Amino acid sequence: MERSDAQLVDALRAGDEETFRVLVREWHASLLRVAQIFVPSRAIAEEVVQETWLRVLGALDRFEGRSSLKTWVFRILANTAKTRAQREGRVIPFSSLQDPARVPEASVDADRFLPDDHEHHPGAWSSPPRDLPEERLLASETRARIARAIDGLPASQRAVIMLRDVQGWSSDEVCNALDITEVNQRVLLHRARAKVRNALEDYLGSESG
Repeated sequence: MERSDAQLVDALRAGDEETFRVLVREWHASLLRVAQIFVPSRAIAEEVVQETWLRVLGALDRFEGRSSLKTWVFRILANTAKTRAQREGRVIPFSSLQDPARVPEASVDADRFLPDDHEHHPGAWSSPPRDLPEERLLASETRARIARAIDGLPASQRAVIMLRDVQGWSSDEVCNALDITEVNQRVLLHRARAKVRNALEDYLGSESG
């Protein structure tokens, strides 16, 4: 039976080691993937994840439930990874977080995406790619292609699309974690989604050609 965040937090505060092990096992791959956006190696990302869990356990009394437990943990991870990245001298890849408009790129057709609101799923396509039957979109090969397209993005775009579309964060949560404005977050997200969409259309088009 799925436990609520409040039940999970109560168990963790009570020192329930089995609950802690389950969460670490379930979330480790995703935490590691997000950490690797910020830091230069997998080894350092592993250290960031370990440090994140220590911070989580030390801060449980301050968890107020304003976001989900998972989002709260990922926010701690992002802040931990950013601090470590600065220590490692890795700040240049994130310069475009502050002002992506200064980084020249081909224009993005943002009209193909619906606005983030309560009526539509965030980032849904208003003009879906042609001939993309659902079973093909769900195929493991297609998911792998999407993952490769995301991995090939510039660091700033990769961070935003990973947190928004893969981890399901809200725009406010991404802005807070990455310390960027809503406008810059939107620009980076549109650029990232456009590139992933184009890679997916190219892949599916060549596959059916």
